[in-house]
Amino acid sequence: MGLLDFIKSQLIEIVQWEDDSRNTLSWRFPDEDKEIKRGAQLIVRESQTAQFLYVGQFGDTFGPGKHTLVTDNIPVLCRLKGWKYGFESPFKADIYYVNTRLFTGNKWGTSNPIMLRDQDFGIVRVRAFGTYDFKVVNVQTFLREVAGTDHHFVLEEFADTMRSRFVSVFSDAIASAKLPVLDVAARYGELGEALLPVLNPILTEKYGIALGSFIVENISVPPEVEQAIDKRSSMAAVGNLNDYVKFQMAQGIGKGDSGGGLAGAAAQLGAGLTMGQQMMAAMNTPQATPAAAPPPIPSATTTVASAALPELLAPADVARTLGVSEADVLQSLGDGSIKGKKIGTTWRVTRAALEEFLKN
Repeated sequence: MGLLDFIKSQLIEIVQWEDDSRNTLSWRFPDEDKEIKRGAQLIVRESQTAQFLYVGQFGDTFGPGKHTLVTDNIPVLCRLKGWKYGFESPFKADIYYVNTRLFTGNKWGTSNPIMLRDQDFGIVRVRAFGTYDFKVVNVQTFLREVAGTDHHFVLEEFADTMRSRFVSVFSDAIASAKLPVLDVAARYGELGEALLPVLNPILTEKYGIALGSFIVENISVPPEVEQAIDKRSSMAAVGNLNDYVKFQMAQGIGKGDSGGGLAGAAAQLGAGLTMGQQMMAAMNTPQATPAAAPPPIPSATTTVASAALPELLAPADVARTLGVSEADVLQSLGDGSIKGKKIGTTWRVTRAALEEFLKN
């Protein structure tokens, strides 16, 4: 090999990056101590940007296309290198290729709970996670703040580097929004869209990237807060306390609880209904006024238009006839004060039995 051929072999004539990976964000062209000749071809493909660096300073930036490296094309590098007589000799510079396509489906999440001031629960700790799409929009900021001098910066390194930074930006955004935790949990989709205009200016300025989408998949609170939410939901589900007591007692009858058989269960139902009525009365009455006691079963002096009664009466009919509550009737049926007959799952009282009760 002659001297001329040796010199030519030490000069780079074509600079390009053929990326066959799906996870590379930036890649430094390996010059192997070779110099780039004047008139060399720089090839930048779609979704790529080439950035020149000279002695640690950013030089010229090239977008997609085929570029011939001459003085007119690299004014910043010419100024940094200080060529006095134009760009006629080979030169050395670092060339970084940056992938500017959209990277999708990246995961983010809080490794530690975020402290928030909530209008419902006071100060509360929340955890959150989701996914995001991003791309590089400012190559110089990205290389300076994120990739650094790494000769091959990949997506896994980016995730490790940016995880805490994303959480920090998210924490500031969610705190400034002042949304209640319960509202946040019910509006994940809206939250992600609302946070994009807040997150993007910060991420672009600090790290040279922009989000295509930001999705919040879950926001959770500590177990003790979940229990408080469950209790609040349970109280709202109870609604009418009297109906709730009836339901509970009816369940006890259906299970055939021991301790008195059906008569005992009926007595429990009557007592439960009475208790429910008293509790409802106490809740709707000023504290100084005691709850009214249920009226007593009428004595033998009570008169009944028995001729107008059917032969078989339900407990509700007996209660209306006597002017007492159905709970009192069921209690009397349970202890045998009123003679009744069990037909299916309900009590029935004959007109003769009712008349006999009134006589006694």
